[in-house]
Amino acid sequence: MIALACDHTGVALKGEIAKMLDEMGLEWKDFGNYDAANRDDDYPVWGYKAAQAVASGECDRGILICGTGIGIGIAAGKVKGIRVCTCSDVYSAELSKRHNNSNILTMGARVVGSELAKMIARHWLTAEFEGGRHQRRVDMITAIENGTFSAD
Repeated sequence: MIALACDHTGVALKGEIAKMLDEMGLEWKDFGNYDAANRDDDYPVWGYKAAQAVASGECDRGILICGTGIGIGIAAGKVKGIRVCTCSDVYSAELSKRHNNSNILTMGARVVGSELAKMIARHWLTAEFEGGRHQRRVDMITAIENGTFSAD
């Protein structure tokens, strides 16, 4: 299951991504925001809710959207176990999965159009983690997160 979330700037694009997920036969759950007119919403709320769902195993991955994708990504990345990639191109999205095993993709509704966003999401969703030397590096990232990493 894919967690979806956005602030007011991403409501329309989130809807386009949801349609694409339906076409791909993938289940999704919407964690909000639902109202593009609500300009007082706070992207950390939506990013946190979706990231918690991914970290807990309720959802496998997440796609989050705000104006640039950066703010909601920073918020989501504070949740233990989350590896966020903020992307505006297909190559970075695909490699973030293949090499970093990213589990949340963020995009900017003010940065990418709906067709590019769908291409980015599709490539990210279909890419597979390569493991091997990349697993060693993901393990290092996890150790940093857990406070057990040593660069010595």
